[in-house]
Amino acid sequence: MQNNKQGNKPLSARAIETMRPGDKVKVDTGENTGLRVTCGSTGARSFIYRYRSPETGKLTQVKIGRYPSMSLAEARLELARMKDLRRDGVCIRAEAQREQARQSVADEQMKQAAEVAAFTVRDLIDLYLTEVIEDRVVVDHRTGSKRRIPGARKPKGQAETRRTLYGDVERVLGNRSAAELRRKHVVEMVKGILDRGANVQAGNVLRELTAAYEYAIGLGKFDDDFANPALLAKASLKQARVRLTSVRGKRVLSDAELKAVLAWLPGSGFSVTQKNVIRLTLWTGARTGEVCQARWSDVDLDLAVWHMRDSKNGAERYVQLPSQAVAFLRQLRLSTKTYLFPSTRTGLPIQQKSLTETKWYLRNSAKARSGTYFKPCQIWLDSIPDWSPHDLRRTVRTGLSRIGCRNEVAEAVLGHSRKGIEGTYDLHNYEAECREWLQRWSDHLETLDGGAQS
Repeated sequence: MQNNKQGNKPLSARAIETMRPGDKVKVDTGENTGLRVTCGSTGARSFIYRYRSPETGKLTQVKIGRYPSMSLAEARLELARMKDLRRDGVCIRAEAQREQARQSVADEQMKQAAEVAAFTVRDLIDLYLTEVIEDRVVVDHRTGSKRRIPGARKPKGQAETRRTLYGDVERVLGNRSAAELRRKHVVEMVKGILDRGANVQAGNVLRELTAAYEYAIGLGKFDDDFANPALLAKASLKQARVRLTSVRGKRVLSDAELKAVLAWLPGSGFSVTQKNVIRLTLWTGARTGEVCQARWSDVDLDLAVWHMRDSKNGAERYVQLPSQAVAFLRQLRLSTKTYLFPSTRTGLPIQQKSLTETKWYLRNSAKARSGTYFKPCQIWLDSIPDWSPHDLRRTVRTGLSRIGCRNEVAEAVLGHSRKGIEGTYDLHNYEAECREWLQRWSDHLETLDGGAQS
């Protein structure tokens, strides 16, 4: 043991207080042998227990405390406790290191748990959209150059996926912790979508939310035993035989029903822009989604054609515009800019689903029926069986056949691609025939409408 001026005297508080930087280590004696006091370069004095490790047999030491925060008496009591542990075969330093390691693991687990809890459904959606679905730009930190990485969807699909997830999932569940979301929450959200009649949208929402969770699970955003709540909800809905896709449409409006709709439409609860979409759909037989997205740069009113560059089947085509549509669009051109049917709020094209949602509200809302939000003339048309704006395209196709249009021309009007041998060898575009029969159809509508459309 190191010699010092104490001789065999036990440590005293006075001896500790007089220590200065550079002084030799002071040691205790008797039953407190092994207790040492050091004075560092800053003057800080610390109690040390020096002992032979029962695990390795080597001399080692462990810090007990710092003087004067810990008194000499308290240090001796702690020394006695440590000596008891040593006699039981415990290496205090090694055990402290193991406890520190355990605490570090626990702290890391708590940190990870806090991060998981703070990861909301909105964060989950944004992660999926920005890292999987949408185009993104990455920067090379060495050169500073930027590189564009295409997303999993084309631009139109990217916008649709964002709309799908933000329109329903983020709006209803966005602030919830993604890890705490349960099957029942997803089922309740999907049922809300089904209640407004949007079966296809419900299926789309569930599919995209399932994929978003799968991506986050793959990145380790959740605990290993975490189960995808959207996937569980999908299984529950399937077991309950809930239909998440629409029944194949068969609704066609007769001439009498069309006459009633055309008379009702001007005073209906649809917005002016939605009414205009419905009118152009009836004149052209185009899909309501295609009509909503129409740009003025693609419309030539002098030639009476609309160049549809991005149809559902991926083929561009020219939609012939009857004289009624041309006259209507000349007036509309005075009030809109880039798009034919923009939202008054954003200036971007109105969403196709807004027509279905408005239709559902008009037909099902008790407030609408009581006149709280809508005047009596603006409620849904109850004099005919239920119909949807999406039924109008089918109505145009059936109506063309009803007035004598040949099948191949009527199919060309709707932009349907021909299948099999006919599609291989008959490459005629039937544009002249489409113009003729769309004009006949529009004239027929005019007789039903009494000229109100123009």
